[in-house]
Amino acid sequence: MIPNTSGYWLKNVRVPVCVLTDKDEAIANSANQEGMAVVDVKIESGIIDQIVVPGSVKSKNIATVDLQGKQIWPCFVDVHTHLDKGHIWERSPNTTGTFNDALTTTFKDEEIWTTEDIYRRMEFGLKCSYVHGTKAIRTHLDSSGQLTDLSWDVFKTLRKQWENRLILQAVSLASLDYFLTPESEKLVNKIVESGGILGGVAYMNPDLDRQIARVFEIAKDRKLNLDFHVDETGEAESICLYKIAEAALKYNFEGQIVCGHCCSLAVQPDDVVQHTLKLVKSAGIGVVSLPMCNLYLQDRQYHSSESPKTPRWRGTTLVHELKQTGIPVTFASDNCRDPFYGFGDHDGLEVFKMAVRICHLDRPFEDWLCSVTKTPADLMGLSDLGRIGVGLPADFIIFKGRYLSEILSRSQSDRIVVRNGKILEYKLPDYSELDDLIFH
Repeated sequence: MIPNTSGYWLKNVRVPVCVLTDKDEAIANSANQEGMAVVDVKIESGIIDQIVVPGSVKSKNIATVDLQGKQIWPCFVDVHTHLDKGHIWERSPNTTGTFNDALTTTFKDEEIWTTEDIYRRMEFGLKCSYVHGTKAIRTHLDSSGQLTDLSWDVFKTLRKQWENRLILQAVSLASLDYFLTPESEKLVNKIVESGGILGGVAYMNPDLDRQIARVFEIAKDRKLNLDFHVDETGEAESICLYKIAEAALKYNFEGQIVCGHCCSLAVQPDDVVQHTLKLVKSAGIGVVSLPMCNLYLQDRQYHSSESPKTPRWRGTTLVHELKQTGIPVTFASDNCRDPFYGFGDHDGLEVFKMAVRICHLDRPFEDWLCSVTKTPADLMGLSDLGRIGVGLPADFIIFKGRYLSEILSRSQSDRIVVRNGKILEYKLPDYSELDDLIFH
């Protein structure tokens, strides 16, 4: 489908207007009700050279492909993953499916983690992401005890090895009380040395305000951005998001703050919600919803002596209300084939599909496609990613689907990933690559 030449035109391409960096009035006005416009795109030496209204430029003496209305999207940006935990399900399954047992099972599995084990499982996840069309990933790394060295050193090795294919960022993952201990200094030094993000899990407890204050103190002193796990529960009393937003304003924090999950916001009284949204907006916090993992874990009721019970809520946060308030909202993969989520394949399209269905992002779709492309790129400080525009690398995904209903209704396993103007020829890794790690 893509000519093996340095320059070519892709004609009659449908592209989401919301991700175009340089749309002219004619292109914007031609968008259909799904926010898609038909354009011609010229690629030259791996760079997007022109984006024009169809037929407005004569393409003499240059290869041309008519895509007949097929869609192209920018490469995905996955802002919240756990690559270090990935693909241990067969080795350490969560037999109850509950959040507490996910924690317990993971902690037990971490006892056998080695450099090779972490490296191979993380790289497996990178291979999947790359083939599916992802260009940037932020991963949380369990960071306490020996894992501080193991996981971060593996991450740095992989970041170097993959630097021409994927942009990788790392975030520390430890409960916030850990940052009140002397041992946390080693972790903070590792984060700074690795160019990482300071992160942690916020739980409601009597000492929460002091824990949050300490984390902000460290972040300001060491000039680090922040990324929290927040309110991953269906308990209305969990108001960690509120507390973090309040602290960000109190301490005049100027770095980027991202908060993931925020599930309890969906079950809180409206007055609490409105006050929280106001603070989050004022603090400039971005919110990441993890629809697949939260649907899997939240409201799961397990009783060994009883039959399973149907969950009564979807587990996701108030994405529409957050977005309507002007708060950046994104969706991401989260866990993949581990005790927190037994499924997944590091696929940004699957994330978006699930988000559309769970959170009713359609009717209309508006600019929700930005939530897995442009918006997470902005939160990661990658202002050129998640977009399609003149002067940017020709990195995009071609889907055979012409309309969102077509793309979201089939697996799109036949998608074509283009990087630097060339078709990506790699295939998904086979699960058997990890058999010697998983089956002892």
